Amino acid sequence: MQYIAASDRYQQMEYRRCGKSGIKLPLISLGLWHNFGDVDVPENYRKIMHLAFDRGITHFDLANNYGPPYGTAESNFGKILKKDFLPYRDEMIISSKAGYDMWPGPYGDFGSKKYLVASLDQSLKRMGLDYVDIFYHHRPDPETPLEETMGALDLFVRQGKALYVGISNYPASEAAEAIKILKDLGTPCLIHQPKYSMLERWVEGGLLDLLEQEGVGCIPFSPLAQGLLTNKYLNNIPDDSRAAKSTGHLQESQITEQALTQVKALNELALGRDQTLAQMALSWLLKDKRVTSVLVGASKPEQLADSLKCMENLDFSGTELSRIEEILK
Repeated sequence: MQYIAASDRYQQMEYRRCGKSGIKLPLISLGLWHNFGDVDVPENYRKIMHLAFDRGITHFDLANNYGPPYGTAESNFGKILKKDFLPYRDEMIISSKAGYDMWPGPYGDFGSKKYLVASLDQSLKRMGLDYVDIFYHHRPDPETPLEETMGALDLFVRQGKALYVGISNYPASEAAEAIKILKDLGTPCLIHQPKYSMLERWVEGGLLDLLEQEGVGCIPFSPLAQGLLTNKYLNNIPDDSRAAKSTGHLQESQITEQALTQVKALNELALGRDQTLAQMALSWLLKDKRVTSVLVGASKPEQLADSLKCMENLDFSGTELSRIEEILK
């Protein structure tokens, strides 16, 4: 059946300006890190994309090696794009990245111009696109000069293969340097994508201040700490959870007694706000106006619908914020 987007989609979402750019992003963006690979069910992830767009999510975030296997999230996204979303392409922000392991040998990882140029060309082919809206360097490369890596990002914008560029996983000092190089080249850094949640707060040690000062947007990933900040692990480790899989990014060893005590206390606080723990964790990030958007993943449409409810209560009292700090100490 032909997909037709909901006519009221833009009334259902709030959008924030990304740094000092002309771009606004939805408060919630959809990340395709998990659940869109060849190991997943096409009809399920197609429904997730439909629900996202129908609810005003315009931003879809990918990377070259998302899957599994590598590349399949982009290929599967490209198929759905062709089938359902081509009439809406100009209403969408599509982003991809490169910087982690992608193919064998010395040119399939990190930050050389050789790797980045080949990677973006491959990503565009997989998705069936002429350009991406945002292209990120996925992580710092300790061996390649930053000028080479940022020069490749600048090249993509000049070639028309990316409209904007960003960085991900860069600590404040390297982010400052990257932002300066890009500014000098005439291609400003649009956005930074750091790992940030109630349980992982390194960005508060200078990065958020830097982004605000430089007019760069911020879009946290893993806002639910790979599922730890949900009600999934309150009582035990479910057999079908990420922590139960040896290959998952959340390992059983991370679910310590201390982490469970914190999560249970946070859950109590969330219930008092008429929210689930996951909704409160997302609201907590969005309370800071320096955060442009938050990237969420979803294994089924209902999960995404639940995350979107966080927007119903983005305000925190001073007492609630103090209690959160006390719990997380």
